[in-house]
Amino acid sequence: MLEQKIDCVADHADSPHPLHPVRPSELASLFDRLPAAQTRFLRDLGFEAKQGELQFLPGADGVAGAVLGLAEDRSPFVFGDLAYRLPAGTSWRLEPGDYDTASATLGFCLGAYRYTTLKSADRAPATLVAADQARSLSQARAIWMARDLINTPANLLGPVELAEFAAALGARYGAEVNIAAGDALVAGYPTVAAVGAGSARPPRVTTFRWRGSAAHADSPLVSLCGKGVCFDTGGYDLKPSAGMLRMKKDMGGAACVLALARMVMEADLPVRLAVRVGCVENSVSGTAMRPSDVLRTRKGLTVEIGNTDAEGRLVLCDLLADAAEEHPAVLIDYATLTGAARVALGPDLPALFCNEDAWAESVLRAGVDSHDPLWRLPLWRGYDPWLSSSVANLNNISSKPFAGSIVAALFLQRFIPADMAWIHIDLYAWNDQLQPGRPEGGEAQAIRALFGAIMQRTGGGT
Repeated sequence: MLEQKIDCVADHADSPHPLHPVRPSELASLFDRLPAAQTRFLRDLGFEAKQGELQFLPGADGVAGAVLGLAEDRSPFVFGDLAYRLPAGTSWRLEPGDYDTASATLGFCLGAYRYTTLKSADRAPATLVAADQARSLSQARAIWMARDLINTPANLLGPVELAEFAAALGARYGAEVNIAAGDALVAGYPTVAAVGAGSARPPRVTTFRWRGSAAHADSPLVSLCGKGVCFDTGGYDLKPSAGMLRMKKDMGGAACVLALARMVMEADLPVRLAVRVGCVENSVSGTAMRPSDVLRTRKGLTVEIGNTDAEGRLVLCDLLADAAEEHPAVLIDYATLTGAARVALGPDLPALFCNEDAWAESVLRAGVDSHDPLWRLPLWRGYDPWLSSSVANLNNISSKPFAGSIVAALFLQRFIPADMAWIHIDLYAWNDQLQPGRPEGGEAQAIRALFGAIMQRTGGGT
């Protein structure tokens, strides 16, 4: 999964077919440029350049090219189903037009993805000839990697395998890597150890630190933390069977953190980067944590377990406390944390929580610019008392049946210094259905948005 060969893009090809992306306002100009027979063909078919409208152009020897309608869509996804709508084995070059070539290349790649580790694809994608698109291909590789991780069945990707993958990724880019296990894990990350105690597959925490070639000792430290629950039964508060069907994706936060880290390292941003991934399985056994247990966290706060299915915040709280000890310029975490966020925002919009308006605005703006949107929800202090416990400093669940994603974020905020910029992303990490550029299955959400914000805020360019 580290290599991620993007086989749908080539630097060159022999006689690739021309692909003309066009908006309605450009149709007259396109008709003037095309051979008269092809123009008559398009007019006879009533081609209007509607969004996603694809029409092949006839030639003496068969297909001579194609025209793609863009309407007013400027997202990568208008190019997102071309890899399998264009004939298998054919190659194509993009003709000039009112669109961004980098975005088109990224969209083409995102739509070409299929999870083929255990089952071959039904057919090969078409090939896009796109030279000098290093940034788009880097982002595509990162997203394919995250999708592969999320789509991998839990019996093939447990805590140890995920931890070793994270370590291998860091090592690939020359990072300093550490995997905490056994007594070191219990001492350093007691709540991670408690969540993983019920599984025969032991928990791990992988940490790696990397520095860009232009970074120095005082360069901004960007710290990333990811929830890597490789399968979540809910523990003693057992999920119903329907609720477990997609729980291999409960490590989606870790997958997105690793994808974002990969993009930062491949772009060689002038930052220091610290990555922490908590890798566990939440299972049921005689050694699993119980409702009403009290855990002592790395920070020293005690937590009463009100529900064993609220384990993600327990994984993250020790990671966040550890990361905060290094005083990063910004601390970012990703987690498939709450169903409440999906009830509020649906599957496509990750919830953004942030304690600093300037960072929040940068992330939201970058999300709009990159067509990788988020929606900000409040860290509403009025709900903070809902986490109270009679026997511990706080409970891991709310005493009220409302605002579940907000209360989960408030739990995490207890482990963040008040003066530290912190971004929490509660995401779904899954596509329920096939859409252009977004195949059904695991999805890397909000990583292009955060990458853009990190570049903008740390002097890494645009």
